[in-house]
Amino acid sequence: MRRRHGKFPWFAYLVVILGGVAMVMPFLDMVMSSFKGAGEYGVIPYKLLPESFNLDNYREAFSQLELPRLFRNSVIVTVSVTVSVLITSALAGYALAKLRFRGRAVIFRFILATMMLPPFLLLIPTFLIMLNWPLAGGNDFLGRGGDGGLTTSLLALILPFTVSGFGIFLMRQFMISLPDEMLEAAKIDGANQWQIWRLIVLPQTKPVAITLGLITFIGTWNEYIWTLLISSSDPSLQTLPVGIQLLQSFLDPDRTMPIVMAGLVISTLPVLVVFLVFQKYYVRGVVLSGLK
Repeated sequence: MRRRHGKFPWFAYLVVILGGVAMVMPFLDMVMSSFKGAGEYGVIPYKLLPESFNLDNYREAFSQLELPRLFRNSVIVTVSVTVSVLITSALAGYALAKLRFRGRAVIFRFILATMMLPPFLLLIPTFLIMLNWPLAGGNDFLGRGGDGGLTTSLLALILPFTVSGFGIFLMRQFMISLPDEMLEAAKIDGANQWQIWRLIVLPQTKPVAITLGLITFIGTWNEYIWTLLISSSDPSLQTLPVGIQLLQSFLDPDRTMPIVMAGLVISTLPVLVVFLVFQKYYVRGVVLSGLK
């Protein structure tokens, strides 16, 4: 038994190393492919390293893409959604965890049920809601007679994601662990519910909030299907993932794929920087919230 337990950590380290290599290789391949020249991508036998490192693909990506506009749209949408999800999840999580009211369990089960719906199932209903939004895009009070509703503005990329069932669930599960005695002591001192939430509960949820913020930030930054649907009639609403994908040419993929890879590297850098900055909080939040 001692011998078996003594060897097990080495096997665990081996599994972790192999898993790490498997996760890093696609990213490394993307970076190396962004430096490849015409005819180097997709050759057999496959070569990871380019014949020569040059920045031509990055210059081509910058020249073909309206990078400032795409980057601005991505930042506006991602920051707006992330901030909204954090606020709504913290408020709803606190209400479901610490407030006593009729129907609380039913509401929580309903929120859990929304997490089981496939996202693609909601694409058409959500699009119709954006299209027929009252008093937007020329629509009347009943959402009729207009020209596009909210589908002609960035709000169409923000509003459908302002509330997250997963975020509410994550914040509630953490807030349940907060001792009721601490909140009761604040009530005795004269604090109202708003002050308790803002001054006592929120500071305690910092690691979990950062974890939720990172998950939301990465998911929103990389959102593709919904943005492609909304921006199909108005290219000015495109974000980085959609704009970069349009660089690809199916007539000459060996030439255009390195340019696409260069665009993907540019798009990945902000997410990578944000994750590295908040990594320690992310790990702590995962541990505290019991996220699997």
